[in-house]
Amino acid sequence: MGFAAETNDVRANAAAKLQAKGVDLLVANDVSVKGIGFDAEDNQVTLLDRWGGVADLPKMNKLEVADAILDRVVGLRATDRSPASNRATR
Repeated sequence: MGFAAETNDVRANAAAKLQAKGVDLLVANDVSVKGIGFDAEDNQVTLLDRWGGVADLPKMNKLEVADAILDRVVGLRATDRSPASNRATR
């Protein structure tokens, strides 16, 4: 899992970082937007996975963002698509 703080073309730049970092899931946020992210109570992120899944989360408090990220990780693990679960079955 990786994170990307972007200032423009968030989805495109995040997709490139997803590939470059070789992670299963990337959490991207637009740090140029006032009122979310750094020095704010709320955040708004986009989740991209290496299988083409994309989820634009609404603005929510950071604890809710963390819960949503964890839910996505658990969901990916449940599908047995992650390298760790594939190694375990070999």
